[in-house]
Amino acid sequence: MRANEISPLTLDSYQRAARVILANHLVTADYPDRVALPLLRRWATELRDDLLELFGYRLEVTETTARLFTVADRLDATAPARTGTDRDFDRHRYAYLALCLAALGRAGNQITLSELADHVTADATQVDGVELSTQRAADRDAFVDAVGWLAARGAIALADGDAGGWAANPDAGEALYDIDRSVVVALFRPPRALQHLVSVEGLLADETASPARRVRRALVERPVVYAGELDDDEALQLALPRTAAEVEKLTGLVAERRAEGIAMIDPSGRLSDLRFPNTGTVAQVALLLAGEIADRVLDPDAPESVRLPLPSSRHAELLAQLDSAIPDAGIFRGLADEPDEATAPDAPDADAPGEFREPARYPLIEDSWIDAAVVELVARFGRTFAAQWQADPDGLRRRAVELLDKQLLVRRTDGGVLALPALARYRGVVVTVRERATSPDLFDPTPTQK
Repeated sequence: MRANEISPLTLDSYQRAARVILANHLVTADYPDRVALPLLRRWATELRDDLLELFGYRLEVTETTARLFTVADRLDATAPARTGTDRDFDRHRYAYLALCLAALGRAGNQITLSELADHVTADATQVDGVELSTQRAADRDAFVDAVGWLAARGAIALADGDAGGWAANPDAGEALYDIDRSVVVALFRPPRALQHLVSVEGLLADETASPARRVRRALVERPVVYAGELDDDEALQLALPRTAAEVEKLTGLVAERRAEGIAMIDPSGRLSDLRFPNTGTVAQVALLLAGEIADRVLDPDAPESVRLPLPSSRHAELLAQLDSAIPDAGIFRGLADEPDEATAPDAPDADAPGEFREPARYPLIEDSWIDAAVVELVARFGRTFAAQWQADPDGLRRRAVELLDKQLLVRRTDGGVLALPALARYRGVVVTVRERATSPDLFDPTPTQK
């Protein structure tokens, strides 16, 4: 491992470089900032060796880009692409993003937004269920979100005009973009020829991959890795001190161990795409709710909760959904690879525990209890919440529970949520409410004494 050869005086710089590429996968001259690419170019050789050895990831660094080609062991719906306003991409935005990349690959050095829209409109007609009509505001907004995602990463750069003006009125607005072909090429580099695949399963990691690599990948990709969700070989690797220690050495993360698993804590707060705890009403309510649930589970005077095993993961469901959307016309049947029966949608759950271990059971917190807890939180702290959530406590509850589920602190199930062990780290949350200073009254009715 090359990290062991680096001087303690420069190890922090190396670990920052590792966190940058693991967090972003693509680094350009301006994305995520101007210092990231020079930092990665400095440590390119060492990082290339360590990322391949520990995770099986391939790193390519050029003068203008750094691209990490990762390996996925399972499908995960908790880390979507996001718009500039932090909204999750939907299927239309993903489709427009893919079609934009295809159009940019055929374009010259510059392209106008309306020209790009024309290319995407023409290509969309060849895909069932995909359509772009510039006469519909919703389609234009989704298209501009996809273009903005590319612009943020440096694939295109605004040279003139305004995309917002085009989205408001395509007949009056226009935008001109410079195309950075090196970034476009780096963005779309699938490990397999997509025309040879009849299932997304073909893009996932080989099941014969090293259990140690699978566990290390999980440690940097998941908020928490629970031993109960691993097979026997992976659980053994998770228990070995060196597994987490190697990840700590490379990234500077700190392993927080519990009997049930490991969470890698990032003191810098920049590795995760979803920070928690965080600012904002939803994140703050989620943190308060986490503390309430932890107190409920550990309260010796409370009625004992029903304990249930984790529900099946959504891997098979997501696999079936994505496979159903693959355009048949784009598959070269003569060269297509049929999916392995072992990973077909009706196969056993890929996240099932090993055959020699009983599945862990976790306390069920009923929806009615969560509803009451959120109502109490709104009553106590509602005056500090954003106005939209003060008027929508049900939506606030759903979003808060969704956030806790993404952080693997709870798992949603029928009738409520299962409280997972990592939730205990947020027990006893202390809230300090800072009252806003009242503005002085310009027309104070109290007479001034002289």
